[in-house]
Amino acid sequence: MKRIEEMNLIKNTLKQRWTALILGLVINAFGSGLTVAANMGASPWMASEVNLSEWFKIGIGWPVFVVSCLAAVANQFLLRRWEPRRFFGEIGFMFFVSFFVNFFTAMFYRMGILKLSMFTRGFLAVAGVTIFCIAISLYQRANLVMHPNDDTTNILRFMYCHGNVLHAQLLNFIPPVTIIVVSWIVTHNLFAINLGTVFALIFTGTIINLTDRFIWPGLKHNFAVRPVEEATND
Repeated sequence: MKRIEEMNLIKNTLKQRWTALILGLVINAFGSGLTVAANMGASPWMASEVNLSEWFKIGIGWPVFVVSCLAAVANQFLLRRWEPRRFFGEIGFMFFVSFFVNFFTAMFYRMGILKLSMFTRGFLAVAGVTIFCIAISLYQRANLVMHPNDDTTNILRFMYCHGNVLHAQLLNFIPPVTIIVVSWIVTHNLFAINLGTVFALIFTGTIINLTDRFIWPGLKHNFAVRPVEEATND
């Protein structure tokens, strides 16, 4: 038995990949901050963390941290090998995104977003979801480091779903939807579930797929395939 060398699917320069990562980080935080400030529903993962926060009567920071860490651990099992740089990079990415989300959310609050009509805030929530989906596409393609939940989609897409982002995104939403349902059964309340959540649940995969095709199409999916073994004749 002979182990094949890991396939090199790195298609962009390091400068291009870092540019995409930084743009994706800031754009993600901007869109997430807009969605949170509009108060018309969050993405399924964020909604699940808000519901955990309400269930256990703790600040939102702890559910976000714990759920993200568990996702980072799950990614190592999905990869079927230990990648410390990837693991600790995902944890670090989470802290940076949290800082910028807080910054943009506070900025939108100061702008008086909550004084707008429900219709306008609904539109802004949808816009926020669209914006952070564009960001996800950018740093998923760069594949240097990303939010653990988004890396899960990337891993599922290329290792388990034959490149189909829609199937991967639906699989990725099973855990947060399960958390939301269990929380609702226990507390009889739902939080952070509204138009933005429904839009994210239905269209996240589609928006990422369209972004892959039409926004910076020269940025390819820089994804490395796990080594495999093949029989050889000595």
